[in-house]
Amino acid sequence: MGWSASPRWMRATAKKGVDLHTHPDSQTKKMKTMAEELQKVADLITANIIGTHKEVLTSDEAARYLGVSKSCLYKWTMSRQIPHYKSPSGKMCYFNRQEIEAWMQSCRVATNEELEQQAEMMTRKGGRR
Repeated sequence: MGWSASPRWMRATAKKGVDLHTHPDSQTKKMKTMAEELQKVADLITANIIGTHKEVLTSDEAARYLGVSKSCLYKWTMSRQIPHYKSPSGKMCYFNRQEIEAWMQSCRVATNEELEQQAEMMTRKGGRR
């Protein structure tokens, strides 16, 4: 775009030495972007609060709470690996937050120290528990 094709206000402000980034249109865009970013932050905060205080979670909320994709959560429900509830119509899945927490903590991995203690106990008893 050549000089003659640029908008009149750009030519006028360029002659006066005015910063083109302070034009009202660019300020409006900046404000709109900031408002959108603030809304995203507010939505994330709301989602985190809901996930920690709400007893019954939807699939979206449960996936976000677990930090997995909806696809992964769907696979777990289809293979009955995670406790869940179906709506009367059978279309929706719901999750009890406390049951999800218990499920997440059900497969604890022992530390090396705990394993060594178990091995020592088994050798003292002659290999029997």
